[in-house]
Amino acid sequence: MGCCSGRCTLAFICGMQLVSVFERQIIDFLGYQWAPILTNFLHIIVVILGLFGTIQFRPRYVTGYAAWLVIWMTWNVFIICFYLEVGELSKQDTDLVLTFNLSMHRSWWMENGPGCRVTPVSPPPSWAPEDHRYISISGCLMDFQFVEVAHSSLQILLALVGFIYACYVVKLISEEEDSFDFIGGFDSYGYQGPQKTSHLQLQPMYMSK
Repeated sequence: MGCCSGRCTLAFICGMQLVSVFERQIIDFLGYQWAPILTNFLHIIVVILGLFGTIQFRPRYVTGYAAWLVIWMTWNVFIICFYLEVGELSKQDTDLVLTFNLSMHRSWWMENGPGCRVTPVSPPPSWAPEDHRYISISGCLMDFQFVEVAHSSLQILLALVGFIYACYVVKLISEEEDSFDFIGGFDSYGYQGPQKTSHLQLQPMYMSK
């Protein structure tokens, strides 16, 4: 019963992770954030494998899923520090890191956050690239940095709970396998069914002339 409830809870957590990361993947696609896009894609694959391992009693898959969650939490901590400019991190100097220097886009929430009003500035400054528009953003109820921090915080929370339950499920599956081997399931000597013995006896036949 404990294994069933633990597996069901872990499967639910995996489902929540998939829903949240798909939403984040769409937002990162709209903002051309290529580094987060690739990381989200890896996370989706690993979560699906972890979900498969949870349902099919595959402890190796669940262990790999738990190990990946440590990396995933570290990545989201970096994202939080990045947007809050913790230490020497600066968005002005390292924004292009998230886009692999392929575009000048920032977070999609920068222009589409709650309450944000985007106003084109004309004429654009002389230093602005010709193929880019220059805009002014005002009226945002929440800065895009804090929206990104909230998303990363949610991912850390789900990953932390998923890591705890993944370790719990691996422990339960290992205990069940050990107890099953102790009882004698799948006897290595094989099973030999009862052999049928024939009770038919040959009797001599005499022919009279």
